[in-house]
Amino acid sequence: MDRKIIIAQSKEADIVYEITQVTINTVYPKYYPHGAVEFFSQHHSMDKIIADIQKECVYLLVADGRYVGTVTISENHICRLFVLPECQHQGFGKALMDFAEEKIFSSFDAIELDASFPAKKIYLKRGYTEIEYNVIDAANGDHLCYDVMRKTH
Repeated sequence: MDRKIIIAQSKEADIVYEITQVTINTVYPKYYPHGAVEFFSQHHSMDKIIADIQKECVYLLVADGRYVGTVTISENHICRLFVLPECQHQGFGKALMDFAEEKIFSSFDAIELDASFPAKKIYLKRGYTEIEYNVIDAANGDHLCYDVMRKTH
């Protein structure tokens, strides 16, 4: 399988947005109440994606000519890591994590990320530790709970 990670261009903002929204709306309802899913969806808006693309910190994973995943790297933070649901469990998330970690560790001694419930187990297996627990009030009286996690070099 031919796969490569490329820096996202402005013309690919809709692709990053689609990967992000499809993944949120397919996977997150299995873990979070509706208000929290809505919060995630709005948090990863097209405006924020475009702003990050303009900062040249958004990447796309292309496998056999198809866009299957994305990751955003902001200084020493891994953000917006999503793989299309039908492409999960094929090593694409691992490839994006390996890429992001290598890139960050070339300039920083530690990596931080906000871990959603679906991804937390993966991060623990990769050597991340919990450093903070957060609860955000969301729509409909729902709550969004997540951990800030850190991995040191």
